[in-house]
Parts: sequence; C-alpha cells; structure tokens
Amino acid sequence: MSASFSEALSQVSVVLRPSREEDLEWLVELRAEVLREDLERLGRYDPVRVRQRLRDGFSPAATRIVVVDGEEVGCVAVRDAPDARWVEHFYIMPAAQNRGVGGRVLSEILEEPSSKPTRLNVLQGSAARRLYERRGFVVDAEDAVDVFMTLRG
Repeated sequence: MSASFSEALSQVSVVLRPSREEDLEWLVELRAEVLREDLERLGRYDPVRVRQRLRDGFSPAATRIVVVDGEEVGCVAVRDAPDARWVEHFYIMPAAQNRGVGGRVLSEILEEPSSKPTRLNVLQGSAARRLYERRGFVVDAEDAVDVFMTLRG
C-alpha cells in the first residue's frame, strides 16, 4: 500500500452503527449484488434464494451497518455460538471495495473482546479470502462452495 493511499484511507471515516429492522430490504439487495459474481461462477446463483437466506438469518441485534463518510455502504453480523464467535453477512458495496474499508471493519470486530475463537466462511474463489488470510485466518475445512476459516492464535 503506498503512503499516499494509506494517508487517504486514514482520512476516511468508517463507522459501524447498529442495524434496524428497516435496513433489511436494502441489505437483501446488497447481498444479492455482492455475491452474484461468485455465486454465478460457482453455478449457485438463484436470485430468490440469495435474498431469502439473508431474510431468514437477519438479526438486527447482531448486525451492524458500515457507514463511510456518512454513506451506508455495507454490513457485518457477529453471532455468538456455543463454541465460537461467527463473522457473517459481511458485505461492502462494490463501489466502496478495495479502499481498505473491509479491513478496517474486520480489525474493529477483531479488537472486540471474546473468549471464543472467531470463525467465518467465504465462497470458494472469493477475493475476500485474501483479506481474511492477511488478518490471520486459516482454513479449517472446505467444500465445492464454501471455505470455513478460524482466526489463528
């Protein structure tokens, strides 16, 4: 990362705000947009299913909205399970990607105290996997569609 890019990124305001029920429909559309290319490549894109899966799993209490310079550009959910803390539904609008936003959001989440390991899954071939690997996540298991990862250490 060049010094000028790092400096410009530090000037960007990235805030996580609590989600609300009324966020659901734009989050459903965000998910469909962000996952479409990878799901199509994997032969798994279904425009109804991709939206319904977020509707079925949406928990406003666990979900935060990513706000960059006052604009809502994404979301992330953190769900506690008996054996792990799961990072889920982590989507950033394509126009806001590759600007370091995802890395800043992930860093903020990883700084939150937890006595449980942090886990997530990412689609096979997704560019997001590189972000997770840079932050110390390692592969636990994978199948034809998903790669399951846990934070080392």
